[in-house]
Amino acid sequence: MNINRRIIYLLVAIVVTIPLIIKLPMPVRISPPVQLAYDKIDELTPGSVVLLSTDYEAGTMPELYPMTTAILRHLFLKDIKVLLMSVYALGVPIGAMALDEVASEYNKEYGVDYAVLGFKPGLDVVIVAMGAEIRDAFPADYAGIPLDELPVMEAVYNYDDIPLMIDLCSGSTLESWIMFAQARFGQRIIAGCTAVMATSFYPYLNAGQIEGLIGGLKGAAEYEKLIDKPGVATSGMPAQSFMHILIIVLVIIGNILYFFQLRRRS
Repeated sequence: MNINRRIIYLLVAIVVTIPLIIKLPMPVRISPPVQLAYDKIDELTPGSVVLLSTDYEAGTMPELYPMTTAILRHLFLKDIKVLLMSVYALGVPIGAMALDEVASEYNKEYGVDYAVLGFKPGLDVVIVAMGAEIRDAFPADYAGIPLDELPVMEAVYNYDDIPLMIDLCSGSTLESWIMFAQARFGQRIIAGCTAVMATSFYPYLNAGQIEGLIGGLKGAAEYEKLIDKPGVATSGMPAQSFMHILIIVLVIIGNILYFFQLRRRS
């Protein structure tokens, strides 16, 4: 009962490190919410434009960045154009980094195949403004280039010209996208979030307010499997799974020792 916590830390380090070094294979089962998200993107017409909002920061990158790159690979593979924005200041460079990484793999050109709108404070106001005219919220991209000078923005003015919006979030931004973009303007939405938040978003999925949901590193690994591009999420699943097993074992041992201690006192 008085085990030194350093021993637990050592066990955690071993359990996490060994699967990453050995790269143990682990089957990934596709869940219905992730399959729905994949199907909605796969149904898009080549050449159409998708709005991607990377509403997360560095603290949740381990879960959401692999999800971002997997979705971008699917979009570019389908020849879908991407407009990236964020309601978090740090979400823009993170999203831009993912775009640069994936765009180079598919020979996509900035301004033609994708653009970074940037960051604007005032989430609800920005979402409503974009429903009337995107240029009201973002007159220029994050580098200061007027949107009208970007070929990717040709004939793209508001949500009517965007068949699908994707919110990758670590907070409550999805609720605003649903309340204003979806409910007011009829914008179709799929979402990605951290694993701990996924249960809060299932009601939106069941109600049809979002059309797909990707939750945490496991959801990202499922998406990598669907696009047949295993990456960081897939390689991280064995470590995550073995860590979960270790936690369960420690909880069981702790409870057994606790009851033995109670019997000894009685």
